Amino acid sequence: MKRALIALAIALFAAVAFPAAAQEYYDIGVDLPQYPEMQPIEDSPVYYAPGVDSNYFYYDGQYWDYYNDAWYTSAWYNGPWAYVEPIYVPTYVLWVPIRFYRRPPVFFRRWNPNAPPRWAERWGRNWQVRHNEIFGGRHARQPVRAPLPDYQRQFNRANYPRPQQQAAIHAQQYPYRPRDTGVRRQEHAGSGTREK
Repeated sequence: MKRALIALAIALFAAVAFPAAAQEYYDIGVDLPQYPEMQPIEDSPVYYAPGVDSNYFYYDGQYWDYYNDAWYTSAWYNGPWAYVEPIYVPTYVLWVPIRFYRRPPVFFRRWNPNAPPRWAERWGRNWQVRHNEIFGGRHARQPVRAPLPDYQRQFNRANYPRPQQQAAIHAQQYPYRPRDTGVRRQEHAGSGTREK
C-alpha cells in the first residue's frame, strides 16, 4: 500500500511538473518572428498566411501545416507542432486549393492549382474510406470561420511562451471551442507517433 501511494505521488508530481512530457512535438521549420497576417480563403472556413513560406493554414481554432508529406497542428502560431495521422486531418483543411500552398510538393504540379490536392490518390483508397468514416463525408452546410486568436499578436520570437504556459494563456484568452471532429480529437488526444 505504501509503495502504491509513493508511486501515485510520483506520477502526480510528474504530471504537474512536466505536463507536456506525454506530447511529442516536431520541428517543421516554422520559426516566425511575429504573429502572421492571416487571410480567409474564399468559400472556405480556412485561413492561409500569404507571407509565410510554408503550407500554413488556420482552421477551427488550430494552425495546420503540411510539411514533408505530413500534417501538423498547433494551437499557437509558432508551435509546438504535433503530428496528425492523415485520416484525422479535417476535411476542410484537405479541401484547400493547391494555389494556397506556399511550398507545394513536386507531385502537386500535375494537378489543377484551383482544386484541392488529390489526397486519395496520394494516400490510397483505404485512407479515403477511413477518413469518410470519421468525418461522415460532406456537411450539409459549411461551418463558420473560427475567430483568429488575435491575443497571440502580443507574443513575438523574444517573448513567445513555453508549451507549459501556452495552454493557460490560450484558455484565458480564447473562449472558442473547436466544432470539427478532427480538431476536437487533436485537442484531446495529442500527437501521433511519427518522427520527423
